[in-house]
Amino acid sequence: MTALKKYQKLECTGLWRSAPEAQRREVVVSFGEASLTMSDPRTELALSHWSLPAVERLNPGERPALYAPGADSDETLEIEDGDMIAALGTVQDALVWIKPHPGRLRTTVLAGASLVVLLLGLFWLPGALVEHTAAVVPPATRAEIGRMVLADVIRLTGKPCVEPLGKRAADRLARRLFGNGRMTILVVREGVLWPVHLPNHQILFGRSMVEAADGPEVLAGHALAEQLRAQAQDPLIPVLEHAGMAATFRLLTTGELPAEAVDGYAAGLLRAVPPPVPEDALMARFTEAGVAATPYAFSVDETGESMLGMIEADELRETPPQPVLQDEDWVSLQGICTK
Repeated sequence: MTALKKYQKLECTGLWRSAPEAQRREVVVSFGEASLTMSDPRTELALSHWSLPAVERLNPGERPALYAPGADSDETLEIEDGDMIAALGTVQDALVWIKPHPGRLRTTVLAGASLVVLLLGLFWLPGALVEHTAAVVPPATRAEIGRMVLADVIRLTGKPCVEPLGKRAADRLARRLFGNGRMTILVVREGVLWPVHLPNHQILFGRSMVEAADGPEVLAGHALAEQLRAQAQDPLIPVLEHAGMAATFRLLTTGELPAEAVDGYAAGLLRAVPPPVPEDALMARFTEAGVAATPYAFSVDETGESMLGMIEADELRETPPQPVLQDEDWVSLQGICTK
């Protein structure tokens, strides 16, 4: 890291492509302590994060320099800036010593690699490695891990219900609560006793919960509570904890998580009791979303006793806010699993 201090806060422009068929997009490239970040120059929103150790140059010696977050990645980045190219070259040079090289003393290489693993094991793993990896995983990789987790869940629950009008109603509920493109609500036929959150911004409900709910405010409340749980702990973290140290380290260094690393994760996910959400934070989120909290409170405790504070603080229970869903959409959502 000492060799990289002069590159701290280094930025340049580049051309980023999210997939081979996608158009190139101008981005601001930021060189950080452990990651390379591509951001929209107008909104400053991060579009992708690459782990520095995983960055590979695809055209050594040519300009513009072409990079990818791993040889098998769909993403690419073109850079003309000499300082940024030098910085990335320094990272790659610093990693050369841990790779095997014909003609060098094998014992030295193995000893160095073993020392790195030992130091990581003593001073960084497992918690810090998992948290750091979750923080730098790019959105495309996070989405792929989410699809892997969903595939593991489907083995226990069956595929998400897709009755067209019900699916449209679920999408409308997600937009009403979270805005466009920020969250997806899925409903499965069995196996889900309470909502669960996947790493790629998906919330799963069980069919029985949807059909038994007194109104859309109940589902809205549980979805908002699940969002706060996801904010309190990144849903990717327990996935990586299940995957183990070796798979997490591979994800950090290569940008790939082995598909078998998530096998069996769904069984624990569906059994786990959701942790409580602080009432003050939950009430603030209900108010922000314009959703009455009382229906949710009674769905958690039908007597209302343990949720009395939330019920009494619900200023929207007397004055109905903007509807969470129109009546016809709510009927459609309750029938999402009829086909």
